[in-house]
Amino acid sequence: MDILNIFINLVPITLLQGVIYGFVALGIMIPFRILSFPDLTAEGSFPLGGSVAAAAIAAGMHSVTATLLALLAGFLAGCATALIHLKLRLNTLLCGIIVLTMLFSVNIRIMGKPNQPIFAQDNLFDILLGDYARVLPLQIALIAGLLAATAILLLLFFKTEFGTAMRAVGANPLMARAQGISIWRHTILGIGLAGSLCAVGGALLAQNQSFADVNMGFGVLLNGLAAVIVGETLVGRDTLPRQLLAPAVGAIAYYQAISLALALGLEPSDLKFLTGAFVLLMLAIPSMKGQRQPVKMRA
Repeated sequence: MDILNIFINLVPITLLQGVIYGFVALGIMIPFRILSFPDLTAEGSFPLGGSVAAAAIAAGMHSVTATLLALLAGFLAGCATALIHLKLRLNTLLCGIIVLTMLFSVNIRIMGKPNQPIFAQDNLFDILLGDYARVLPLQIALIAGLLAATAILLLLFFKTEFGTAMRAVGANPLMARAQGISIWRHTILGIGLAGSLCAVGGALLAQNQSFADVNMGFGVLLNGLAAVIVGETLVGRDTLPRQLLAPAVGAIAYYQAISLALALGLEPSDLKFLTGAFVLLMLAIPSMKGQRQPVKMRA
């Protein structure tokens, strides 16, 4: 009974985390699924968004403007990763590692210190919710609405001629080039779009907890991958709407699984290991299935 009570008490908190990290899961899905561009920049663009938003709000900037500034910073971080890959022809994962490592120093420069509190300043929740800014269900509804609007805009975008061309670049770059599609332009803008989504997630988290920290992105890529995998298992990815719905659904489901794990008595320090083991298992299953050979009966 205690386990059930603990789980119920944790659900609203992890539900809010789920909808915030839904932006990150979308930002991770686009490079991996849409562009076939394995990328690690999310671990850098997520804290970059939080650092930019917190520093801007602390300097007196309006929270909406600060969030948009964080979005732009994440976009530039994603573009930097894509440019390094295209210009220097380096492995995409290595490019992401280089950028996220450099962003650690950039974030400290932006904030002037490893963390930036914004307890005394109005944030996005204060502006949009007013006196009800600390009401958890309203916070969840607000972020869920923003996440749903973002997914709908992405769906409309990927159905445009430009968005379809971007999907073609990920599906078959040689064929896309033969059709006159610019690989450089669509890859750079696509990875930039992914970086902006991750940065928005960081900006929202920083404003929700009223501070940003340079280490807030640790493990976010693995959590996002787990969310994408869970979502694709639950809703599939055989159509574009399902592909865009999967990260949001997966992020919510994943963080509810975290609630259950904590309710069962697991230590928070164990969750990274379990997440890594889960992602490893999900990635290994297709390989294990491919290695299975039918056993032939001998006469």
